[in-house]
Amino acid sequence: MTRSTVLRSPRHSLRAAERPSPASRGAALAIAVLLAMCAVGARAADVATPVIETEAQEALLVDGETGTILLEKNPVKPFPPASLAKMMTMEVVFEAVASGRLSLDTEFPISVHAWRTGGAPSGTSTMFADVKSSVSVENLIHGAIIHSANDACIALAEGIAGSEEAFAELMNRRAEELGMTGSRFVNPTGLPAEGQHVTVRDLVTLARHIRTAHPELYAIYSKPDFKWNKIFQRNRNPLLAMGIGADGMETGYTEASGYALLGVTNRGGRVTYLAMSGVPSSRERAAEARRLLDWSNDAFAMRHLYRKGAPVGSAEVFGGESGSVPLVAPRDIGALLPREAGERLSARIRYDGPIAAPVEEGAVVAALDIMVDGKPVLSEPLAAGRPVAAGSFSDRAMGAVGELAFGWLRGF
Repeated sequence: MTRSTVLRSPRHSLRAAERPSPASRGAALAIAVLLAMCAVGARAADVATPVIETEAQEALLVDGETGTILLEKNPVKPFPPASLAKMMTMEVVFEAVASGRLSLDTEFPISVHAWRTGGAPSGTSTMFADVKSSVSVENLIHGAIIHSANDACIALAEGIAGSEEAFAELMNRRAEELGMTGSRFVNPTGLPAEGQHVTVRDLVTLARHIRTAHPELYAIYSKPDFKWNKIFQRNRNPLLAMGIGADGMETGYTEASGYALLGVTNRGGRVTYLAMSGVPSSRERAAEARRLLDWSNDAFAMRHLYRKGAPVGSAEVFGGESGSVPLVAPRDIGALLPREAGERLSARIRYDGPIAAPVEEGAVVAALDIMVDGKPVLSEPLAAGRPVAAGSFSDRAMGAVGELAFGWLRGF
């Protein structure tokens, strides 16, 4: 049956909690492992969690370390990406550079099509590259990111795949590989095209990947300006000048979906991702983004509870040389929790047991529940801290007799 042990360690600011009623056999551990913080999808504590509303039509606010969702509104509703599509363009380029298939020193020509569609004559965002000139991949990346330059994106697409259409196939293939199931790309610029759409959930997934997989190239997103062809332009991301720790990424606008933004902040090592769309004006977009990012920093705090390998407790073992096994954290355990939680925090160990010997060291055999007001808000796996070999025949026989006689009492 499912066992639970209340933790009373003063080292972790977790007060004792009442013993919960037994859960169904085996289910508790499975659920605990599935809820481990590893990707976008874990939620902030449902108990007394700070709440905020937004005027954006679509929004997703996510903690970077835990994947905790702090705010979501229409997270899988598709909308035209505008220049946010350039993030996927950059991912395809970054991946080609990382794999060695593309060099930053390689020069691509600015075709007549790139110049007319995304250059000076287009009236769209551009780096003002001269028609039929050659520009290095590195400078095209700077133009695409800092200037949101359409001519740069088209030149990269044509240089890598031969055409915008062929490059869009690479974008969609890469999006599928990253699990971006709600997005489809038709061109590398985000200029209006039928069938082109993204979701805020997919955008956060993409942003988290780019930031972690390509840190050196991602750093370009934080540069304040870039000069090309003797024309100086500032970064179009309004968050960079706010002093809130912003280090990327992209903005966009279409008449159909309004003003959009994907912003990333890093405050004291805590990274937060915000994707939003459907804001009426560029000024409101900047103000709303700052309001939401400030709120996430003020309302929540990261609590580091156990370091990797730290002892957490113990679990009973059946039929082993020892009657118990120490439990340790297989990785650092932390939780993003409301700042005012304080003494309302508690923790307990759960496992399906007693655990049958032999037990391998490092095997996941239990779960740690973090609770607020006695209600679980996070579960993390716990591992065996040492091996427990199977006991002798007499050890197993005595254990069986004891479990048969008294095991049922542990559920009460």
